[in-house]
Amino acid sequence: MIDMIAKEDPIISEEEAAQYDRQIRLWGLDAQKRLRGSRVLLVGLGGLGAEVAKNLILAGVKGLTMLDHEKVSQESCRAQFLVPVTAQGENRAQASLERAQYLNPMVEVRAQAERAEDQPDDFFLQFDAVCLTCCSRDLMVRLDQLCSKHNIKVFCGNVYGYYGYMFSDLGPDYNYVEEKPKMVKPSGDSNDGPKAKKAKVDPNETTMVKKTASFCSLKEALEVDWTTEKAKAGLKRTPVDYFLLHVLLKFRTDKGRDPAPQSSGEDGQLLRQIRDDVLESMGLNRELLSDDFVSYCFSEMAPVCAVVGGVLGQEVVKALSQRDAPHKNIFFFDGRKGNGVVDYFGPQ
Repeated sequence: MIDMIAKEDPIISEEEAAQYDRQIRLWGLDAQKRLRGSRVLLVGLGGLGAEVAKNLILAGVKGLTMLDHEKVSQESCRAQFLVPVTAQGENRAQASLERAQYLNPMVEVRAQAERAEDQPDDFFLQFDAVCLTCCSRDLMVRLDQLCSKHNIKVFCGNVYGYYGYMFSDLGPDYNYVEEKPKMVKPSGDSNDGPKAKKAKVDPNETTMVKKTASFCSLKEALEVDWTTEKAKAGLKRTPVDYFLLHVLLKFRTDKGRDPAPQSSGEDGQLLRQIRDDVLESMGLNRELLSDDFVSYCFSEMAPVCAVVGGVLGQEVVKALSQRDAPHKNIFFFDGRKGNGVVDYFGPQ
């Protein structure tokens, strides 16, 4: 057994073994035990948060705490399937609790109707992973810096219309195991010629390989100096979604919310102005992000939430179970193209 988490080894009951039979067959009992012993904080219960909550609860974490101070609105009901349509005006986390708990009674699901910004540092230190959705840049950077000091895994994400992203910081020395096909050496008495002396892949056997990955912080990922020659050389392969993310995070900083359909005209003008200011501050041409981006970044679209929430939930599960290679370290999704891009930003 590869035991990489210094915590009490959770016991899987017969009932749990039956519940998680498929997952145990997929990634092994040890990985499921590590997942079963983990507590996760999920901030933000919009459409993306609901998808992440569903995926983590069904995967079988020990406990999930849902933190959100926002109220259920008609807009949020369009992509948020955990809240009843009759719950408008209620707190989103509390309104999501009943359906969330029903997904898996073996998981301890809690709801708190409070602002993440108002919580003391100690509150976040009781979790093994913190997942931040629909949060401001300042809050995400603050909590990433706090949690990284205490070996707590941090994930961030949001959905803006057709666009979505996910960021992960698993620390400078994240250990995981990956299943690889087993290489079989030929027997010494082989008479099949020189080629038979080479090791071959045995399709019927696999081996577990221990690996280590290093992640940069969110602050480092967002503060790339694009005036350096190294950054300029990588500009062509940098997805334009990275710069769009800067624009949308700045919009939230200025307005305290994401772009809204009911104020699309006013918000569209502001987004273009922010685009100009952000790219100019980076020393980049405003044409890098065409004007039509404002037509596709309003509201949470349920299909985009499902895709990004699936990736985000999967990455949390992989990190907690320490099984399989993680994304490193930002995933961008563009629903207009129907594809996602994984890229790394930070010290090489």
